[in-house]
Amino acid sequence: MAPTPVNATSWTFADTYVGEDDVLAAARARAEEVGVVPIGAGSGATLRFLAAVLEARAVVEIGTGTGVSGVWLLRGMRPDGVLTTVDVEAEHQRLARESFKDAGIAPQRVRTIAGSALDVLPRLTDGHYDIVFADGDKREYGAYLSEALRLLRPGGVVIFDNALWHDRVADPAQRDDETVAIRELVQQVAATEGLIPALLPVGDGLLVAKKEWVPEAD
Repeated sequence: MAPTPVNATSWTFADTYVGEDDVLAAARARAEEVGVVPIGAGSGATLRFLAAVLEARAVVEIGTGTGVSGVWLLRGMRPDGVLTTVDVEAEHQRLARESFKDAGIAPQRVRTIAGSALDVLPRLTDGHYDIVFADGDKREYGAYLSEALRLLRPGGVVIFDNALWHDRVADPAQRDDETVAIRELVQQVAATEGLIPALLPVGDGLLVAKKEWVPEAD
């Protein structure tokens, strides 16, 4: 039996179910000023929920933007949790630090690293992180997955934003580089042994996957 489609009214209701405060509104205003497209409220609420469920202490974010997703993640993490966030634009990270300050987040809880994700991620500690959240260059998503599998502890979760990519991923006629890269990622995650995946139709799509615990050898 085919599922009943969700109409636009219900979709909007669900996506805005958890509201945003003045701190996030200001972070969004900064994003608009510099041409950054941050995650929506529904996606942000999902990030906070996952961080809270995992009691996340260490999180990697690929794509700092102006701090919208970072604020959501930090609000779900443990009070002693540290967010390591990577972006090629140092100016965006400066604006993000303003957002984190507005949110009352202690400076020692955020480590901003300016640079290419594929240059920075290999320098991070194996098996140390509870969450890896990717919202960077879509053409690099497959490489981010490889790094995430190394960085995550068993039981950790990798999350990719824009997994539906403006309704293009589900349309096989769409063959631009970014769409193809995301489509291949979705297929790769589903086929990777040791991952428990789900594709959530929230915002522009969140692809999530848990890294399973591996039983210890006798």
